[in-house]
Amino acid sequence: MIKIDPKNTAIPAVHQTLLGAIGPRPIAFASTVDADGNPNLSPFSFFNVFGVNPTTLIFSPSRKGRDNTTKHTYENLKEVPEVVINVVNYNMVQQTSLSSTEYPKGVNEFVKAGFTPIPSEMVIPARVKESPVQFECKVREIIETGDQGGAGNLVICEILLIHIDKSVLDDNGNIDPHKIDLVGRMGGDYYCRASGDAVFIVAKPLQKMGIGIDLLPDYVKNSNHLSGNDLGKLGNLETLPTVEEINNYKTSEPFLKFKVMLAKASDEEHVAYYYAKNLLEQSKITEALKVLMAYNS
Repeated sequence: MIKIDPKNTAIPAVHQTLLGAIGPRPIAFASTVDADGNPNLSPFSFFNVFGVNPTTLIFSPSRKGRDNTTKHTYENLKEVPEVVINVVNYNMVQQTSLSSTEYPKGVNEFVKAGFTPIPSEMVIPARVKESPVQFECKVREIIETGDQGGAGNLVICEILLIHIDKSVLDDNGNIDPHKIDLVGRMGGDYYCRASGDAVFIVAKPLQKMGIGIDLLPDYVKNSNHLSGNDLGKLGNLETLPTVEEINNYKTSEPFLKFKVMLAKASDEEHVAYYYAKNLLEQSKITEALKVLMAYNS
């Protein structure tokens, strides 16, 4: 491990480290206006949702590290404390990046990046038509974390109205991650696409009490064949299979086929744990543990 002391390291190096290590970060595509009504459109990856009641989004148009100047978005919000935060998906990511060009104040990034402005209902700044979800927000507070280059300006927003393109919804009316096809910001020029094989499910241990890895049998929790993710899935089970359940499983068709496969293997243990890992990948968590417990009993 290397160590970095932020106070004794050049700002660009710290910045590069933070962006490389903390990601992917969602992108706030912020639409604002100045006191004269001139529009500005700019993306920010220091962004997230921080509350539901009241609805709270926070993003940070930080001071520039090179010359300690502030961004037009920040200046506009000081004059007109309203913003539309548009989410960014794969279909618009190249145009979004183009809009981050440091054009002079007064240049309309909607025009430069080829986006379509559409009127908002509760705030002055326009929405981005191409964005699948748009949040009309009022600014509740701006917290300036410092006055030197690289310092953040935390813009705390309250959502007034949400617009959602119906095409990104599933059959239950929820946003489908594959349909919305979001992108996330990483370090350097890297982005990631949050759809397809990149999206996976981790069962939340909120409505049940997992037994924990510590209560798994020693031959499971100390196995060199199982990863931390494998153990995490097993530890999220509510109960261990009983002796009766294991004995019944030993006479089941799946286990009998498994024993035939073992008989042909040169390394039974490797095959047994590999078989269990495959079950875990298919979210057959209880069966995976039954296999291991039956094999080791």
